[in-house]
Amino acid sequence: MRVLFEWGPAGADAVGAGASVVAVVDVLSFTTTLTVAADRGIAVRPYPWRDGTAEPFARRHDAVLAVGRRAAGPGQISLSPSTVARSSGVRRLVLPSPNGATISARLATGGATVVGVSLRNAPAVASWVRDRVGDGGTVAVVAAGERWPDGSLRPAVEDLWGAGSFLHHLVRGTAADPAPEAGAALAAYRMVADGLGAALRDCVSGRELHDLGFPQDVDTAAEFGASVAVPVLRDGWYVAD
Repeated sequence: MRVLFEWGPAGADAVGAGASVVAVVDVLSFTTTLTVAADRGIAVRPYPWRDGTAEPFARRHDAVLAVGRRAAGPGQISLSPSTVARSSGVRRLVLPSPNGATISARLATGGATVVGVSLRNAPAVASWVRDRVGDGGTVAVVAAGERWPDGSLRPAVEDLWGAGSFLHHLVRGTAADPAPEAGAALAAYRMVADGLGAALRDCVSGRELHDLGFPQDVDTAAEFGASVAVPVLRDGWYVAD
């Protein structure tokens, strides 16, 4: 098994072509929210950020459209995982985000199987992938990262840790051949594995969410191994396998 790792949309294009499986990692918060939805049996449509077609798309598919985190009122769903956890009666969710959702939507037209990975479900997805990718297969891991004000990619350490966690459980005890970039993600995760919660709260993205009034989103993201759901992108929708 070959194991590759890259960052952002351009990285997804680079390593997704020819891969058997592509794992998308956006810990704060797209893939964390995705795993909460998967735990509740909600199908999630990853949608590009600020795309004006999202609202009519959601109406056509009898789906709920997530609103902005700070714009969410009582009973509305946003990118905050706690809003999904409190929801009821939702079967389909259109979930835009600037990073994880945009990358997922970009990968949907490729030939690889696409899965959503967070710290909550990294061990479960790694086991699922190991069972399906044989000798000679390629697994590509894409860390979503964040954005600087000018729109350029800001590598986000929480996604490096999430990718490393998935890789740790994917390759241990195997003859897998991680690329050096994947090895760097593994090393980064192992450095903080015993203190993930504190590290998430102290990283730039964690502090930003705390300052915005969403510390619970960081706490949910730190629930390592809490989910056994494997969100798989099928016909444009993530559904739990």
